[in-house]
Amino acid sequence: MTGAFIVPTGIGASIGGFAGDASLWARKFAKHFQLIVNPNVVNAGGFSGITDNMLYVEGYTLNRFFKGEISLKPSFNNKIGVVFDKSIPQDVLNIHINTINAVKTVYGVNVADYVITDESVGVEFFMTPSGISTGSVRNVETLKKAALKLKDVDAIALVCLFKDPEDDNPDYANALGTDPVGGVEAVLSHYISKELNIPCAHAPAFEDYKIYSDIVNPKSASEYITPTFLPCVLLGLSNAPVTGEGIDINNLEFLVMPYNALGSIPVFEAVKRNIPVFAVKENSTALNVTNDNLHKSDKITVVESYEKCLEILTQK
Repeated sequence: MTGAFIVPTGIGASIGGFAGDASLWARKFAKHFQLIVNPNVVNAGGFSGITDNMLYVEGYTLNRFFKGEISLKPSFNNKIGVVFDKSIPQDVLNIHINTINAVKTVYGVNVADYVITDESVGVEFFMTPSGISTGSVRNVETLKKAALKLKDVDAIALVCLFKDPEDDNPDYANALGTDPVGGVEAVLSHYISKELNIPCAHAPAFEDYKIYSDIVNPKSASEYITPTFLPCVLLGLSNAPVTGEGIDINNLEFLVMPYNALGSIPVFEAVKRNIPVFAVKENSTALNVTNDNLHKSDKITVVESYEKCLEILTQK
């Protein structure tokens, strides 16, 4: 069976809204099924929850897959190019270059080259009154221009300079609220995926790269013990599927979503195509989009927990 396990980014999901904290359940599902995941599910700073039985698919490509516009062709040991924001200070850039070399040495990930944008990207992020993470990019075109310099790569990692997000959600370290940078990260990766038709994911760079000595909530911990968030992105992109003949929407047998985050394209398309959707009640978000107040579909089953969802699926 092939299924999808999605936790949208930037919506304050109680599971998967922090630092790879949905990985535990995704890995359990992937022991039984080929599993499509979005980067937010498994990205964890210096760690990654990705396994060989997962397909790492960025949001824009994920939407196209669910619409039936593309198929996903499994791909392994992708040649990855990295685009760095010109605004990143040299000392911070050096740490990221060391990170690339470490990931290449330890995991054999094929990072072919990196380029630096001609101009500053100008990323800004903020929280909406409803607790959703979003933002804007002043000069997104410079990312595309730089990415086009990367020849014959299968996937692209983006690294843009972000201001320190602690003031935007001081409770993030305590696993409360919403990841302040998640929403605009999706904007960045969606743009390159759309323009270049290539797997893409983003890792933020911060001028303050010190390791924090305060004890934080375990859900947030992986982001507080690393100066760069690039390893998880490189590990995910290494085996990210490309578009081509392979798995299409007709092969998908289930979709697992947070309980009250059912307003996305994957859910609408799954319902339309009679693909079972499981809304996991233990995973609540800042949204309030449930089956009862939107779809009213018998194709959506509310389950209390990921454990119960997995139990149902493995009994089929």
